[in-house]
Amino acid sequence: MVCGEMLQYHEKSLDVTCNFCGRSEHGLITCPKGHYICDNCHNRDAMQVIEDLVFTTNSADPIVIAELAMSFPNLPMLGCQHAYIAGGALMAALKNEGGTNITDDDIKEVFIRTEKQAHGGYCGLTGVCGIAPAIGACFSVLTGSKCGKDEEQRTTMEVVTTVSQAMTNLTGPSCCKAYVWAALKVADEFLKESFDTNLHSGSKPTCRYSAKHPHGCRETSCPYFLSQKDIP
Repeated sequence: MVCGEMLQYHEKSLDVTCNFCGRSEHGLITCPKGHYICDNCHNRDAMQVIEDLVFTTNSADPIVIAELAMSFPNLPMLGCQHAYIAGGALMAALKNEGGTNITDDDIKEVFIRTEKQAHGGYCGLTGVCGIAPAIGACFSVLTGSKCGKDEEQRTTMEVVTTVSQAMTNLTGPSCCKAYVWAALKVADEFLKESFDTNLHSGSKPTCRYSAKHPHGCRETSCPYFLSQKDIP
């Protein structure tokens, strides 16, 4: 945030003004001093890094791409930037794998759709983490799903449902990084089964961010936990 104070997550919307761009809106996350940053400003620097990486990487491993994006020093520990990382990493890997005719325009479309449903703090306020619709956007672009379609929409909604359940199993408190890894695993399994893709997703993620979690890491309850003493 602006002053470095611990963030406050409100149960009711407040009338707030972004300290960076001056935009007035309803907000649910401020600091004790009333500072507020809108999603556009909060995501701007990290989003540029994410987009540059997604559009230039040669990797066909979504985990590797996501790990690189999450290593950006200015990326917040938690935040909707992770929805773009999940969707962008998956689409970039598919493009580089070459079997699905994914283009940069398709990746841009995933980002546009993700922006409509990925909003800070709404994982707790509505039960929907933006990573789920981000993965859904990938599958809707891949299958051509839209309202009125048959199997295409069913496949997309089934993937989103399975991603949501995988993230639910990791909640308490929530962790965007764990959600990214879990969502990409689910997506890879669906792709292998339904589209015969060959993503190079053999790498197993281990978390190096647990000490930064503002709400307390789940530690050994999380399958990605790496004890700080084990970090080289």
